[in-house]
Amino acid sequence: MNGLPMAVPAPGLPARVRIHEVGARDGLQNEKTAVPTEVKAEFIRRLAAAGLRTVEATSFVHPKWVPQLADAEQLYPQLADLAGAGVHLPVLVPNERGLDRALALGADRIAVFGSATETFAARNLNRTVAESLAMFEPVVARAKEGGAHVRGYLSMCFGDPWEGPVPVAQVVGTAKALLDLGCDELSLGDTIGTGTPGHVRSLLTALNGAGVATDRIGVHFHDTYGQALANTLAALEHGVATVDASAGGLGGCPYAKSATGNLATEDLVWMLDGLGIETGVDLAALTATSVWMAERLGRPSPSRTVRALSHKE
Repeated sequence: MNGLPMAVPAPGLPARVRIHEVGARDGLQNEKTAVPTEVKAEFIRRLAAAGLRTVEATSFVHPKWVPQLADAEQLYPQLADLAGAGVHLPVLVPNERGLDRALALGADRIAVFGSATETFAARNLNRTVAESLAMFEPVVARAKEGGAHVRGYLSMCFGDPWEGPVPVAQVVGTAKALLDLGCDELSLGDTIGTGTPGHVRSLLTALNGAGVATDRIGVHFHDTYGQALANTLAALEHGVATVDASAGGLGGCPYAKSATGNLATEDLVWMLDGLGIETGVDLAALTATSVWMAERLGRPSPSRTVRALSHKE
C-alpha cells in the first residue's frame, strides 16, 4: 500500500477544490482539556506545511463560552509569518467586540456564525434568527470596510435536534439574508449530520434559484450518520468547490449534543485524490500531523484514512 488511491477522474467535477480546514478552531473548541497555545500554533503550522492554504485559526468569543479558545490574543500573533506566506487564517467573531479584538491583531478573514433555525439560534446565540442577523450587520459592514473577507456560517441547514428536518425554503431565506449583509461566502452546515445527497442537491438548486451563485457556497458536513463524503460528492457534482473539513476528524459542536464527527480532512483528500481533483495537500504529511495531534490529545484519530495509513502491524 503506497498511501495513495488510484486516480480515476469523473466527469463534471471541479478541477480543484479549496479545503477550508477547521480543525484548529471547530475541531479543538470543545476539547475538555486545555490545549497549550504552543501546541495549537504548531498544529496550524503543520497543517499549512501539509499544503492547506486556508486554516481557520481561532475564535474571538468570550472565554466563558468557549474556554478552549481563550488564548486567541496569544495565538494569532504567533502565526503572522504564515499569513505573509500566503496562508489564509480566518477567525470566527460573534459580535462587534470580537471583531474589534480580531482587527486589532490584523485579521483579514472574518467569519460570523448564524443559524437556520430559531431553537438553535436561541440556544447558541441567545437571540432569534432576525436578532442575530441584526447583530451581524455592523460586524460584516465594518469588516468589509476594513478590507476583510467575510464568511457566513449557517448552521442547522439540514436538520435540527429540536425542530427536526429543516425546510429548504427556510434555509434559503436565512442564507440570502446573510449574503445580503455583505458576506463574500456562505458555508452550509449539516450540524447534526442528518443530511443526505438528495437533500443536498435540493438545497443547492433552491439557492441557485434564489440568485445565490454556486461559487459563493461552501459545504460543512458532519459524519454522524456516515453521510459526509456522499453529501460532499453530491455538492461537487453540483459545482461546489469549497469544502470544510477537520484534520483527523476532530470536533463537533458544543451546542448540539448529538453532533459528533466533522468530516475528516484525510478522508476528504483520499476521495478527492482518487477523483483526480487537485487540492495541493500532501496526504502523508497531513496524516502525520493528525497522528501527532492525536498523541497530544491522548486518543486515536477517528479518521478512517488516518487509521489505515498509520496502522502498523
